[in-house]
Amino acid sequence: MKFSTVAPISETSEESNPVAHAHALPLDKILAGDSFTLVKKMPGASVHLILSDIPYGIGAEDWDVLHDNTNSAYLGSSPAQEKAGAIFKKRGKPINGWSEADREIPKQYYDWCSTWAAEWFRVLKPGGTVFIFAGRRFSHRCICALEDVGFSFKDMLAWVRDRAPHRAQRVSVVFDRRGDEFSSREWKGWRVGNLRPSFEPILWFTKPYKIGTTIADNALNHGVGPYNEEAFLRYVTNPNNMLDCGFSKGEGGLHPTQKPVRLMQALIELTTKPEQIVLDPFAGSGSTLVAARNLDRHFIGCEIDEKYVAVCRRRLDESELRLFKKLP
Repeated sequence: MKFSTVAPISETSEESNPVAHAHALPLDKILAGDSFTLVKKMPGASVHLILSDIPYGIGAEDWDVLHDNTNSAYLGSSPAQEKAGAIFKKRGKPINGWSEADREIPKQYYDWCSTWAAEWFRVLKPGGTVFIFAGRRFSHRCICALEDVGFSFKDMLAWVRDRAPHRAQRVSVVFDRRGDEFSSREWKGWRVGNLRPSFEPILWFTKPYKIGTTIADNALNHGVGPYNEEAFLRYVTNPNNMLDCGFSKGEGGLHPTQKPVRLMQALIELTTKPEQIVLDPFAGSGSTLVAARNLDRHFIGCEIDEKYVAVCRRRLDESELRLFKKLP
């Protein structure tokens, strides 16, 4: 595959923007900036796959706070957290919140997803796939937002994590601090929080194809629609919706929510062919982009944080060098 900085759009459809088609679409690049603006500049029906690990809205970092109410303790830390070390650095809000305004957070996450969902629908080819990594708590709001702009929700896959710290606090410890020995004994073995988060949802959406045609027809017209089970089985043992694709040695540590390149490759090969276009509007450290390059796909990445734009560029340079030297 010959990598380029820009390439013209070769396919059109009734959903395409004729003005946008007069311009070239940037390919094989990481674009620095807000994806809300960058995706709007892309031609309609020009992308074969959107694969992205979006913010979950659970306050993992400052960029993951997607609601407009504040609390001085949010993203702070407690003595117990500091003692726990790096796995539990910042304080999130309990599910019932600290204020009445916190009950609006799920709806505000839906509103945030709705700000970009329609543009994703516009730029995707009919029959094309969207894979979204979404948090367990608010994934249903993301599903509703995408359904409301026209996407079909196809399935929910599960990425089985090989690294999942258990952060549930023992209730007895709370009572010990209060000097309540009776309650501590009574509630021994009980915890506050969640079970070990051993999987993350991957939401699978499709853009409806033309009524009166079949998926086979759409594959001929737009190059997408079916899924490639044979290619998928190069990454997993069975064609199940549970994916056990972990990190390679030394791969992690580049981003708080980094995903394995091998996992992204499995999803790309499942739904696209060589030379097709993969878009990641929230590129992070660039795992989707590296996976696309490894598989002879074109890619477009958007990332607003300059620090991670630099990480993406470095990883892409390294992956191109490996491909040139034919290294593993």
